[in-house]
Amino acid sequence: MFGEYSFNDNQADSTDGDPGPDARPAPGNLPPEPASFVGRENELRLLESLLTERRLVTLTGVGGVGKSRLALRAVAAARQARPDGVWWAELSPLRDPSLLTATVAHAVGLADHSPRPPDEELCAWMADKELLLVLDTCEHLVADCRHLVGELLQSAPGLTILVTSREPLGMPTEEVVEVRPLPCEGPDSDALTLFRARALAATPRAAAVFADPERTAVAAEVCRRLDGIPLALELAGARMRLWTLEHMAERIGERLEVLSDARAALPRRHQTMRTTIGWSHELCEPLERLLWARLSAFTGDFDIAAARAVCSGGPLPAARVERLLAGLAAKSVVLRTEERGAGTRYRMLDTIREYGQDWLGELGEVEIVTDRHAHWYAALSQAADRGWMGPGQVDWYRRITAEHAQLRTALEHLIAADPTAALEMAGALWFYWFGCGHVHEGRGFLERALRAGPRTGAAYNQAVWALGLTALLQGDMDAAQRLGDECARDAARLADPERELRAGYLHAAAVLMPGDPVRALRLAGPRARAGHGGRTSGAGWLLCKLATGYALCDLRRFEEATEEAMSLREACVELGERWLRAYADYILAVAALGLGDHGEASRHVRAMLSGKRLLGDRFGIALGLDLLAAAVAGLGDGELAARLLGTGHAWWRTVGRPQMGSPSLTALRDQGERQARAAIGDAAYEAAFLGGAAAPTG
Repeated sequence: MFGEYSFNDNQADSTDGDPGPDARPAPGNLPPEPASFVGRENELRLLESLLTERRLVTLTGVGGVGKSRLALRAVAAARQARPDGVWWAELSPLRDPSLLTATVAHAVGLADHSPRPPDEELCAWMADKELLLVLDTCEHLVADCRHLVGELLQSAPGLTILVTSREPLGMPTEEVVEVRPLPCEGPDSDALTLFRARALAATPRAAAVFADPERTAVAAEVCRRLDGIPLALELAGARMRLWTLEHMAERIGERLEVLSDARAALPRRHQTMRTTIGWSHELCEPLERLLWARLSAFTGDFDIAAARAVCSGGPLPAARVERLLAGLAAKSVVLRTEERGAGTRYRMLDTIREYGQDWLGELGEVEIVTDRHAHWYAALSQAADRGWMGPGQVDWYRRITAEHAQLRTALEHLIAADPTAALEMAGALWFYWFGCGHVHEGRGFLERALRAGPRTGAAYNQAVWALGLTALLQGDMDAAQRLGDECARDAARLADPERELRAGYLHAAAVLMPGDPVRALRLAGPRARAGHGGRTSGAGWLLCKLATGYALCDLRRFEEATEEAMSLREACVELGERWLRAYADYILAVAALGLGDHGEASRHVRAMLSGKRLLGDRFGIALGLDLLAAAVAGLGDGELAARLLGTGHAWWRTVGRPQMGSPSLTALRDQGERQARAAIGDAAYEAAFLGGAAAPTG
């Protein structure tokens, strides 16, 4: 994550030299390639050429023809590497066009905390980058993608964009490549190869089919009937587990003839894909069909617990969902994956999910299933809030990150259908918006939920506080102070010490960042905490201790800051909490630096960076790199300090304004630069800084 630098606790004294740019891992976020890729040699050669010559290439074709898989294979090739990476933005789960820029920014590793419009910030960040960006599945956002792509290409001359969509963006510079079905002719056709692979994966008995030339000819006819469309071939191949080849050929012929007549207005390939899915649907058990329809409420991937909660009911008991889901996976209706940190996940391809949505409408269950989906994820958000300050924090971070698409869908629905639940959910996700790099998105959802929901009660107070935290990280201190005041007044009326402490932290941080540590101490220091009361293990109390430690460092009262930070760290260790604990390590490092103990400062900040890495806290990582640079500069290693400052600069660019405009943070960073320049000279400093700035931040 940090290029050539290691920040594990057991490597605190490591100052190995730069292994050179070739040793760095290539930045990027490509999804894993599916195992069933077949053929496409001509298309891959064409894309290899186009992606070096053109800046905008769009792959078009019918649903299920393999646009995404072709795009992934093309950009995964080493020859398509770019100095700043190859990045994949999955847009199929996105329903709100206003979140398009945030989705792309998050995909490329930009966790923007600035108050500027997201489009401007993304364009500015990409301006000097040489990267390849894939926008996958754009057909439902064509106009918005066209606008964003135009801005990005104009702002970033080193940017190349590959789009997959059922229709082109319609831009003058766009090179459109139609992805056609796999060739079906001949005994070794690509279509037959794919069909054979899926049939053999479904059942070893299929080997006998392809050992017989006559039956292989029947299989080739099945492929021709299915027009060589990869998804249709996979669905048919999966049916070999239960059907003979001859029975399948007969049923496919009947089904295509009947349904093609009913859908004569559609182009043939659309008819084939649609009718093949319909045929697969008919061959499912009744409860499998019901589950298929209800699963269409999910955007993106989901886990078994969510499937049980959202899809059970009526004739479908929760206890049977897992078995039925396994049946749909065996039929290739649902894809099953194992993801690190997220466990077993399931998803439907868009074409199959759209079919399920139609059936959900036919069943008259759209509203009830959508409500169930939204309230399940609202309850998950509440559980994550309750568990955040405990030993499961890292697991909650990973789980909520895995559920990001579903959380968006749920919030969108609840803002219109149940504003009170939306308010509760948006406020419960404060840690995700504030601590995990989704500031712009969080602020947008919170503002909408606050406008729609009731303006009284604990949920309103929590949402106002969460909104204040997002304003704080965006550098909007006036809004943060105003929201802190409102929070404090409401908390007093609610007679809730925990909410009073949270409001005190927000207000204190809002005055501390611009440079008023004295006032911050009055708002969050020991006297203020004692005046409010409340649990000493609650988030409000601990956050106030954090603000106190920062304020004491700014006042150069380093011994007191150390005492406050040690107390905070011990409380976090007892709770099993990592996010605040890492910031306690940061304060200990700042205090040690102020007391002249650079080795101790380095040890603490490396521990801090290790914790921040676990939770994807880009703001914390940027802070820590500046501080580590100051510590190693004080130890006399000017070259490493310069590299760290360069890497820190790259991380600051992913969160917005460097040092957040804070005088104390800027002074700390400048101190490290002065010492590094003095140690190695300006020329060596610039070279090392640029080397560090090239380190990946993904």
